[in-house]
Amino acid sequence: MTSGLHDQDLPRGLPGMISNSSAVAAAVAVAAEHGVRAREPVVLNDSFNLRIHLRPAPIVARVPTVTALGRPRPADVLRRELEVVSYLCGLGAPVVPPSDLLPAGPHLRDGVVVSFWTHVEHDPDYAVTPEQAGRALAGLHQALHGFPGRLPYLWPVLEEPLRLLDLLDGQVEADVLERLREAHAGLAERVEGGAVQAVHGDAHPGNLLATSSGLLWNDFEETMAAPAGWDLACLLRTTRLDGQAAVRAYGADPGDPGVRAFLAARGLQGTLWMLVRALRFPSEADTARAALEAWLRDPSGATR
Repeated sequence: MTSGLHDQDLPRGLPGMISNSSAVAAAVAVAAEHGVRAREPVVLNDSFNLRIHLRPAPIVARVPTVTALGRPRPADVLRRELEVVSYLCGLGAPVVPPSDLLPAGPHLRDGVVVSFWTHVEHDPDYAVTPEQAGRALAGLHQALHGFPGRLPYLWPVLEEPLRLLDLLDGQVEADVLERLREAHAGLAERVEGGAVQAVHGDAHPGNLLATSSGLLWNDFEETMAAPAGWDLACLLRTTRLDGQAAVRAYGADPGDPGVRAFLAARGLQGTLWMLVRALRFPSEADTARAALEAWLRDPSGATR
C-alpha cells in the first residue's frame, strides 16, 4: 500500500479559499464601522485560521480559512464559541475574552466571517507543565458543566471528518482514502454513549496562554457536547508535554479503556486536518505525509 499526497496535484489555491488580504480588509472594515481604526493590522498566525492584531487597538480578529473548508457554516461555529466563552467569562473562568470594544460577532463582510477577541499579552515560549495542564482542564470542565446552551454532539468527530474525506478524494491514494473512511465509520460507532457535557474540544496545551494573570484557555471553536474523555484524549495526544502525567493531574486514569476510542478518533481527526491544511499550504505536504504515515502505522492514536 502506498500513501501520501500527490505532490503534482497539490493546488496553489482552492475554490472559495479566502486570501489573507481579503481577510485583513474585511476585519479592518468591520472594525472601522464600529469606530475602531486599525492603522497597523498585523497577522499573528496563519495556520488553520487567520489571526490579525488590529494594532494599535487591543483586538484580535479571527477569520476561518482552512477550517472553513471542513465547515460549511463557519459563522455557526464562531457563534457557538462566543456563547461558550461569554458564559465562562461571566463565571470569572480563566479564558481569553471576546473584545468589549466592538460587537464580537460573528460578522460577515464580503464573504469573510470574522469574530473579535481581546488581545492578551502572553509568553509564547512558556512551557506549560503536565500538572498545570491537567489542573487547568479539570477547572475548565467544572466551569463548563453548567453551560445552559445547546451544543451539537461530537460534531468535529462524527460530522466534520466526512467533509474532510470528500476534500481529500483525488489528493491521497484511493486505497488510503478508503482506509480512512472505514476507520471513521468504525470510530463513529465506538464513541457513542457516556455522560455528556460541554467540553473545550481542542484542549491541548498550545491553547493555554501564559499571561501575567495566569494561564488562560483560548480557541473554543470545537466546543461541543461530549464525554470529558474527548478532552483527555487531546491531552494524551499532545507532543508538548507528558500527556499521561497531565491526565493524572486532571484526576483520571490515562489507561482508562473508555478513553481509547477518543484517542483513536483524535488521531484520525488530526491526520485529516493536516492533509487538508496541505491543500492550502503545499509546503506542508511533507509534514502532512508524515502524519498520514504515522496514522497508517498506528491508527490507535497512541503514538504520533
